[in-house]
Amino acid sequence: MAKRILVTGGAGFIGSWTVKAFLDDTKHQVFVLDDFSNGLKQNLEEFRNEPRLADVKKLDIAKAKEIAAYIDKIKPNLCVHLAAQIIVQDSIFNPVRTFDADVRGAFNLLECCRRARAGFAFMSTCMVYDQAGAASRISERHPVVPKSPYAGAKLAGEHLAMSYHHAYGMPVVIMRPFNTYGPRQKASGEGGVVSIFLSRQLKGENLNIYGTGKQTRDLLYVADCADFVLKASMSKAADGLALNAATGRDVSVNTLARLAIDTAPVKTGSKIKLVKHIHPQSEIMKLCGNAAAAKRVLGWKPATTLPRGLALTREWLSGVFERGETVWHS
Repeated sequence: MAKRILVTGGAGFIGSWTVKAFLDDTKHQVFVLDDFSNGLKQNLEEFRNEPRLADVKKLDIAKAKEIAAYIDKIKPNLCVHLAAQIIVQDSIFNPVRTFDADVRGAFNLLECCRRARAGFAFMSTCMVYDQAGAASRISERHPVVPKSPYAGAKLAGEHLAMSYHHAYGMPVVIMRPFNTYGPRQKASGEGGVVSIFLSRQLKGENLNIYGTGKQTRDLLYVADCADFVLKASMSKAADGLALNAATGRDVSVNTLARLAIDTAPVKTGSKIKLVKHIHPQSEIMKLCGNAAAAKRVLGWKPATTLPRGLALTREWLSGVFERGETVWHS
């Protein structure tokens, strides 16, 4: 059944891939809401002649009256909430901004969706989890211990969303993707380690690693993440659940840096350098996800191997540099 779907943060990295996934699904009418503090209009350029992309609206989700007026106007059946302040270091420096965007914004949207009788798919993060053992894969039952205001705000958003599910019967799913990478990811800032490393290698710059480099990440290609978001937000079986999206395989940051250099078709002389960690207090040393629940409930599993994903990301970045474009800061 065709739906009217609102994607917040739809001009961002994962957001624009999610918009593509819904448009490729052929049936749905998609509305994008973004304040463009992080998202880019160029991320939606390929959809400009798509009639089912019904609107792209610049709005700040922390502004309750403006958001309410817009949602009352478009009357969505589903809100896929991806908009957020995502930079861990910024959340440490400015927790108020993170609270306004990630908690107050989520509350405003939930209130609007309650009135509109719309479902709510909330994008959380693997950063809510506690440290895992050396051999552990983190499932949804793993303890949560937020170590930054960003992670705390995401966990608060999860609890708010689930409270609306239980109190009002609102269809809600919580989505916890692990470290997503791929084309359109910005080449600096939090969470963009693949794009940062590949970008610096292409430019012949050193690859700086915070801390020891022994920290590991479960790297999920963005098209697989968008497919997960589509399936999770559209599935009745996922209602009331928190679900991981992960490959189940982790790689150390040291190994990733070496791959970025060794798999490059053109060697540029880049070196690996260890540097002082900018936020060691919020570092999680091992991130490796267990996505068995997503496979069982949604029939979802990632399709893109790390070597293939790295090659696709490098190809996109090469095109960006050849065109003289900037890979913007996160």
